[in-house]
Amino acid sequence: MVEKLKNLGPGLLFAGAAIGVSHLVQSTRAGADFGLGLIWALFLVTLFKYPFFQYGPRYAAATGESLLDGYKKLGKSTLIAYYVLTLGTMFVIQMAVTIVTAGIASTLFYEFETTQIGGVALNSVQIWSILILAICLTLLLFGKYKLLDNLIKVIIIILSISTIAAVIMAMFNTGTPLSIAQVLPKNSLEIAFLIAFMGWMPGPLDISVWHSLWTLEKKKTQVDFSTKGALFDFNVGYIGTIILGFCFVLLGALVMFSSGETFHSSAGIFAGQLIDMYTKSLGSWAYIIIGVAAFTTMFSTTLTTLDASPRAMDRTSELLLDRTFKFGYLFWIVLLCLGTIYIFLFLGSEMGLLIKIATILSFITAPFYAIINYILISGRHTPKDWQPSKNMHVLSWFGILFLIGFSAWYLTTL
Repeated sequence: MVEKLKNLGPGLLFAGAAIGVSHLVQSTRAGADFGLGLIWALFLVTLFKYPFFQYGPRYAAATGESLLDGYKKLGKSTLIAYYVLTLGTMFVIQMAVTIVTAGIASTLFYEFETTQIGGVALNSVQIWSILILAICLTLLLFGKYKLLDNLIKVIIIILSISTIAAVIMAMFNTGTPLSIAQVLPKNSLEIAFLIAFMGWMPGPLDISVWHSLWTLEKKKTQVDFSTKGALFDFNVGYIGTIILGFCFVLLGALVMFSSGETFHSSAGIFAGQLIDMYTKSLGSWAYIIIGVAAFTTMFSTTLTTLDASPRAMDRTSELLLDRTFKFGYLFWIVLLCLGTIYIFLFLGSEMGLLIKIATILSFITAPFYAIINYILISGRHTPKDWQPSKNMHVLSWFGILFLIGFSAWYLTTL
C-alpha cells in the first residue's frame, strides 16, 4: 500500500484540475444557500460521471495510447471535433481559473495599486493574474512533467489538510444546527444554480483526455505503472474530489447558511468576502487556514489546466497532421498564456459572455465525451481484459442517459 501511495500521480493531477471553481465557489454556495440539501446532487453526478473519467487512464494504461489516439481510430472527424471544441474554450477556461486564483492572492498577499504597463491600466487582480501565469509557466517549462507530478502531491496534501482542518474547526466553533433533509430546487434561479453545480462537479468530462496524457507521461518515468496501478491512482484522486466537494458544501453550510450574504461577481471582491465570512464566524485564527485552502484549491487548477490544454492540443495537432512537432508543447503553452492575458486586458467587458459560452459548450459536450469514451473502451481498440465489466456497462448506459437529459434540461433554462 505504501508503494502504491508513492506511485500516485495522474490521479492527483486529475484532482488538482477538478478541485477548483466547482468546489471553492459552487460547492460553498450550495452549502450557503441550501445547507446540506444538495448533497444528493453531488453524489449522483459524481456517480454517473465516474465511468467516463475512469476510461481515460484505463485506456491509456491498457493500450499505451492516449484517448486522442483512440479518437482518431474512431474517425478523424471525432478528433477534429475535439480540436475545435478545445480551441474554442481553452483560453476562456484558463482565464476563469486564473482570475479566481488572482482574486484570492490579491486578498491574502500584498495588493498592488493600479498601475500602467505599456499604456494599459492594470488593477491588482490583473497583475496577480499575469504573475501567477508567469510562475506556472516557469514551473512547467523548466520542471516539466516530473516537477508537476511531485509538486501536485505537496499541493493536494496542503489543500486536503487545510480544508479538513477548517471543517473540523467550523464544526466546533459554530452552533448552526444542520439538517440532512434533501432539497429539490423549485424556482428558475435555484434550478439554474443546481444545473451549474452538477455540470461542473467534479469537472468537465474532457479532463478524461488530459488524464490519459498524464498517464502516459507517468509510464515514461515509472516503468511498473500498470493498468491496475493507474486505476488505483485514479480512484484515489476521484474519491478525493468527492470528499473535498462535501467538505466545501459543509463549510458553506456551517458558516454561511441563512446568513443573507450575497456574493459579488468580481473575483477579487468575492475572494475577500469568502475569506472574511469564515474569519468573522470562526475567528481571526481561521484566516490563514481558509486562505491556504482557497489559494491551493485554485492554484492547483490553474497549474494543471495550463499544462493539460497545451499537451492535448500538441498531440491532437500531431495526429491530425501525421507529424511530430519538437516545440509543439512550448508553442501551445505560450499561446495559451498570451491569449489568456489578452482576454484579461482587452476583452474584460466581454468576460461574462465568454465564460457563458465556454460553460454552455462544457455542458452540452458532456454526452459527446461520454459516448466516445464508452465506445472506445468497449470496442476492438481496447484489450478484452480491460474492457468494462457488466456493472460498468450498466452504469455507463445510465450515465449517458443522465448526461443527455441533463444537457437538454440545461439548454431549456438558458
